[in-house]
Amino acid sequence: MPWIQLKINTTGSYAEELGDALMESGAVSVTFQDTHDTPVFEPLPGETRLWGDTDVIGLFDAECDMKAAVAQLEQHPLLGAGFHHKIEQLEDKDWEREWMENFHPMRFGERLWICPSWRDVPDENAVNVMLDPGLAFGTGTHPTTSLCLTWLDGLDLTGKTVIDFGCGSGILAIAALKLGAARAIGIDIDPQAIQASRDNAERNGVAGRLELYLPHQQPDGLQADVVVANILAGPLRELAPLISVLPIQGGLLGLSGVLASQAEGVCEAYRERFTLDPVAKKEEWCRITGTRK
Repeated sequence: MPWIQLKINTTGSYAEELGDALMESGAVSVTFQDTHDTPVFEPLPGETRLWGDTDVIGLFDAECDMKAAVAQLEQHPLLGAGFHHKIEQLEDKDWEREWMENFHPMRFGERLWICPSWRDVPDENAVNVMLDPGLAFGTGTHPTTSLCLTWLDGLDLTGKTVIDFGCGSGILAIAALKLGAARAIGIDIDPQAIQASRDNAERNGVAGRLELYLPHQQPDGLQADVVVANILAGPLRELAPLISVLPIQGGLLGLSGVLASQAEGVCEAYRERFTLDPVAKKEEWCRITGTRK
């Protein structure tokens, strides 16, 4: 079905209040967009990160009376009569298909390719992971996933056991298995992530070597040669006592989902038990790796 878009330009400090006003005037959804097309990165815990110049965009049903919606918005103290806005008709699209068409095979490191399940692989001789992210996070397009995949590609995983803590789509665990790991264990709090990981493992022919657990189901004393956790800085700090015991002595740890400005705080939480490597950075994100003492 077609939609109508109403766009208001404001500043970050007023964006959320105007977003609420758009919802009250009949919008079915509201998004915030940088006026200058600057991407917004993952916010800090509890933070809504907005730009200095922000477009607040309300999406309305095509049958909505936009004159009435605008009249209601004119009563808002931040807007007033004749406030500046732009109304556009949006064409109807199959957004899932459009996303699929723009998701291309990607190379990480020397050997590894992540390939959408609906596209042909670019190199039959490479290590190819066929991925359908489904309802779970993890396609390789985000810098944190890219950092983790490149790290795994650079390791000798032959015969090793790998734990993917916060497995999402299963991309890291499956990549580890395709890179030579004998066994991988995926842990996630979201049942949809467990299902997506299972489906992707079957698609890649490694389901028999991938164990998947919700946190309350994981076995006691679980350990691995390599542990990777691509989540967020807050949980990485809070769960440090739990994550730190997962690698065996001399085992490797890889952490991401961390903004560069958060790296030192995460390092501090793990420094006592790990010999840490220099922090690797990609755009505003970073990866922290180390060896269990």
